[in-house]
Amino acid sequence: MTDTRAISLIATAAVVTALLRFLPFLILGGKRQPPAFITYLGRVLPYAIIGMLVVYCLRGVTPLVWPHGLPELLAVAVTAGLHLWRRNTLLSIAGGTVCYMVLIQFIFK
Repeated sequence: MTDTRAISLIATAAVVTALLRFLPFLILGGKRQPPAFITYLGRVLPYAIIGMLVVYCLRGVTPLVWPHGLPELLAVAVTAGLHLWRRNTLLSIAGGTVCYMVLIQFIFK
């Protein structure tokens, strides 16, 4: 890839990213309060996305074959426990991921 092409790709990505970040403010026209629908989506979408991620991550679990989904179940329990304890999303995700990787790499080989 030539330098000019790389620079143009980076510039295009930067402009599109900036446009996507500024677009809601341009559409709302400087209003202080967003519409009720946007507020509603901001309230319910995080839970829906987390639910979809849980289903996506656990879709391949086979409870009838060893290890019967134990690493996944333990990692989900650690994630939920960390989140209930500290209320820190990044800590919960990182702790659950580390727990799962340790389980599948060292314990449930």
